Amino acid sequence: MNDSHEDVQMDTQEIELDAPATGVFKAPSIHRLDILAGKSYSHFSPIPSQIAGDLGKEVVLGVDEAGRGPVLGPMVYALLYLPLELQQSLLAETHHFDDSKVLTPEVRSSLMRKLCTRETNLHAACGWATRLLSARDISAHMLAPSQYNLNAQAMDATIALIKEVMAMGVNVKEIYIDTIGKPEVYQAKLERIWPTVRITVAKKADSLYPVVSAASVCAKVTRDAALEVCYEPYKTSSGNKTAKQSKLESFSKRSTVASRSSKVAEKLNEGEDAAWGSGYPSDGRTTSWLKQNMDPVFGWGNACRFSWGTAKDLLERKNSDVKVDWPVDDDGNGDMRMMDFFAARNEAGGDELVDWFGKRVTEEMEVF
Repeated sequence: MNDSHEDVQMDTQEIELDAPATGVFKAPSIHRLDILAGKSYSHFSPIPSQIAGDLGKEVVLGVDEAGRGPVLGPMVYALLYLPLELQQSLLAETHHFDDSKVLTPEVRSSLMRKLCTRETNLHAACGWATRLLSARDISAHMLAPSQYNLNAQAMDATIALIKEVMAMGVNVKEIYIDTIGKPEVYQAKLERIWPTVRITVAKKADSLYPVVSAASVCAKVTRDAALEVCYEPYKTSSGNKTAKQSKLESFSKRSTVASRSSKVAEKLNEGEDAAWGSGYPSDGRTTSWLKQNMDPVFGWGNACRFSWGTAKDLLERKNSDVKVDWPVDDDGNGDMRMMDFFAARNEAGGDELVDWFGKRVTEEMEVF
């Protein structure tokens, strides 16, 4: 992958498998107001009863992500943990967890619902957590002068989730992770952090290890539901207010640049609503939505990753006839020296360094 913008090309079948389902189960990991505000956040389930009753019990933990490549919506990292001896029997044999991309949306939602429902064996045995990285924050980090690239953001999210679970008292003995970049490099870094834990970082880990498959389901269901929340401000509203009024108000509440971007909100109301598809740049529905709902100056709301090549290209193409000058305030002190802030300089000039320390040593001193 090209980490500068992460535009991922997918074939038609992959796009359909990854496209979010409508009416997806909204787990407790969906913090609606944070999502609409473009904030990143973490969510942790309670420690499951089978582990909380015996914190010395050895636990296996898996980590996976969803939404790394799309130009729209958040990236979600998720982990799941359970007693070591239950990984195969409970996850693979009883509930048939698999890589989330090969499960139907209905199956993914059903599994996630069981994880969140009391009195189920999944709820009693499994704990889970998610870290949602908003599109706004991903792009802000990647476009900063000291670039904080996507690999670094993903790795830090993974490490932070694991550290928090361990801080809760969970006795993690084995960790399995779907890789970022070269598996051996990533694994070596994690082994330096947790030298007593058995760590395995592998490609396609979500297909190899049931605990990673279960984490991939948590990540995918959370991202799909979050993407549905992100789309709420763009839907045509019904009721006493007009669709345009409702959209403008909704956009204003969730945009961090609302005071300067009313034109964006107006642009969103031109034409009919169109679902934005999977959010991947190679998805025709996504690119069509971006083109139809773009302001030539401000682009889109905070659900879009402005650092992606797709968004950059569209803005540069549309902005060819639009020039924006962002003035920089001049405080009038651009030509001042440090000395000017402390004392008036001798009109006759002189040596600044000598004047700074006081009178010249050759100057006759007045005797009192």
